Amino acid sequence: MATHSTTFKLNTGAEIPAVGFGTWQDKDAQEVAVTEALKAGYKHIDTARMFASLPYGTEPACGAAIKKSGIPRSTLFITTKLWNNSHHPSDVEPALDASLKDLGMDYVDLYLMHWPVAFGRGDSMFPKDDKGKTINGDTDYVDTWKAMEKVYKKGKAKAIGISNFSRKETERLIKESEVVPAAHQIEVHPYLQQNEACEWFRSKGIHVQQYSPFGNQNEIYSKGQNMGKLIDDPTLVAIAQKHNKKNGAQVALAWGIAQGHSVLPKSKTPSRIKDNLEGDFKLDEEDLEKLKGVDRKMRFNDPSGNFGFEFYVGEDGKVE
Repeated sequence: MATHSTTFKLNTGAEIPAVGFGTWQDKDAQEVAVTEALKAGYKHIDTARMFASLPYGTEPACGAAIKKSGIPRSTLFITTKLWNNSHHPSDVEPALDASLKDLGMDYVDLYLMHWPVAFGRGDSMFPKDDKGKTINGDTDYVDTWKAMEKVYKKGKAKAIGISNFSRKETERLIKESEVVPAAHQIEVHPYLQQNEACEWFRSKGIHVQQYSPFGNQNEIYSKGQNMGKLIDDPTLVAIAQKHNKKNGAQVALAWGIAQGHSVLPKSKTPSRIKDNLEGDFKLDEEDLEKLKGVDRKMRFNDPSGNFGFEFYVGEDGKVE
């Protein structure tokens, strides 16, 4: 039975809803999609300054939908992210201010460093040289984090966190800074369970958030196009039928919640938006044991080549 209400506690003491609404891609469709999500009962919205090569991401659309909904801001959990061209310490607060302006808010509940790599400073979200190669900046992510600590202490971000970091990078960040990240948003799903890494993050008091909880359902991931979809996996489908659920997608979400993670499904289809919220239900031990067997350690998102930085070194699914 769906609960629609599972929450987890961050190391700040704040409660984060287990099922969030992801807004990656389809920028022009997001105001309508977020409106549908809010109507369906989502309280957790995940956006970013930059999504899928879309400058200014989905923040304006999310902000417009939230404003029009009439839902009190205090009842919602809103996440956005710092983009790579604003890693220089003096750029961090202005970048957050720009995000807050587009969202129509004076704070976000969670502010994430989107990637542990800096791009060249400036207005270009994805600076390239004359050969089309990404221009990287020289700001160390620890220095970026220390600037994020300042906006956290000012209350502009009620919590700060990271995304797409390795354990080694995270360990250094914790060692050299003051505030332990409240959350870490990474690719996790039944085909890439990352059990050892996720347990390590939890041991440090860092809540794990799952982006792409449906794995290769997203067509942007070329790696997963020549294989069956995760949500159609026979094991997930059988468990869905056992619980009188509609599809394997709901099982994928329930699996993530059972791990203690928040999950961030995305959709622009009203029926699927509602169905995904019903992924908040309890799997039994037999289900969870079966799902352990589908882990392929298969990572679908690795932009190392495009970003000029090697991500996920030493982590499951990294092709060395």
